[in-house]
Amino acid sequence: MARTVVVETPPLPRKFFRVFVELEGMYRNMVEQLVLHAVREGIASFTRLKALKYRELRNLYPQLPSHYAYTACQDASTRAKSFLKLRKKGLVEREYPEVNSVSIWLDDHLWKANDLTSIKVATHKGWIPLEVIPHKQYWKYVNKSWKLASEARIKLDRKSRKLLVYLTFVKEVEEHRPRGFVSVDVNENNVTALIDGTAYLFETDMKDIILGYYYRRKRVQEKYDKVHGIKSRVKRKIFRKLREREKKQDTRWKIANIVVREASKRGYAIVMEKLGRRPGEKMVFRIRDSQLRHRIFQAAFRGMQEAIEEKAREYGVSVVYVNPRNTSRLCPIHGSKIVYGNESRIGKCERGGEMWHRDVVAVWNLLLIALRGDGSIAPSLAGLFVDGSPVPLGSTAAHDPTRVPRALWARRKSLDETMNSYKMIRMNI
Repeated sequence: MARTVVVETPPLPRKFFRVFVELEGMYRNMVEQLVLHAVREGIASFTRLKALKYRELRNLYPQLPSHYAYTACQDASTRAKSFLKLRKKGLVEREYPEVNSVSIWLDDHLWKANDLTSIKVATHKGWIPLEVIPHKQYWKYVNKSWKLASEARIKLDRKSRKLLVYLTFVKEVEEHRPRGFVSVDVNENNVTALIDGTAYLFETDMKDIILGYYYRRKRVQEKYDKVHGIKSRVKRKIFRKLREREKKQDTRWKIANIVVREASKRGYAIVMEKLGRRPGEKMVFRIRDSQLRHRIFQAAFRGMQEAIEEKAREYGVSVVYVNPRNTSRLCPIHGSKIVYGNESRIGKCERGGEMWHRDVVAVWNLLLIALRGDGSIAPSLAGLFVDGSPVPLGSTAAHDPTRVPRALWARRKSLDETMNSYKMIRMNI
């Protein structure tokens, strides 16, 4: 398990900072040459690129420590491999990639940690010591027995004469054998999790976020496209300030943190739908409304699942993917069809007559498929007898989720704290 933390140095003296500017210039030149050669020859392998170009780089830059030739080859092969893959799919406009942003890759011969708040970096002017400013996230990994990896990266901040140091922490995590399951259903406007028989519907308000940014971008485009052109720098700068991606990522990581912590506390695994590589394309295949197509693509269902999966690795929680077919259409008790009204998320079982919320049906069926363990698309009770209103999923009951507003879960890290606040608010109303 690996995590990258970014720490910065205090402002450097001009003499030291000039050394890193020169180092970055030489490193950039090496990467540009290597990327062009790799793409021209169709080379995506680091070892092959290093074998072909190492001696040439050492002759061009004899003043640099030799391992910069290694790390430049690693950097360039990663860029070339990505570009070649995109070119094969017809997703690139240029013949060769551009090397715009550069961070200097360091291996264990090019940097060393002196202590918890200082490092030293090998340059063409010798070893230069650097102080780093630790923050809360940094101390979190240090105090939880994470170890520093041998690789690191540095990036220059010319405005403030600082260096951004990308440190990688690693930790060995063993997955436990689950004693149960937490099933999770990801939707455009909410994430529903079934925890110990209770379906919690976490409202994400993703639809409002997407539409809000959609209209803001549209106004900016109408204002600047005619004056500055479609690819204007002014427009890109405004789009960066909107911080749409950061807000979506914040939502995903907070939901993932709550779900995974609850699963880890109980020793459970997490069950989710197997959506495939590009679920958005399949979902919008027959949709003509451009705004709805945009919403579905921007909702990024796989992005939420990947955040949960990534957080689960950190806690050693297993993740199980099952076939999602008919999980929201069939009654988990009777296996019969659930009839929904027009644009309604509440449906009625044709056989039992009980009322079901669409998202509650999905998480129960995901749980039952996981309990069967064979990945079958047919919902099954897995040997559980659940008929009658006094028990969960009683045939005479109405099955609604416990709604958790975004304003509550977004401010807290655990489900218990969130629900306690929710109860206090309801008591005061």
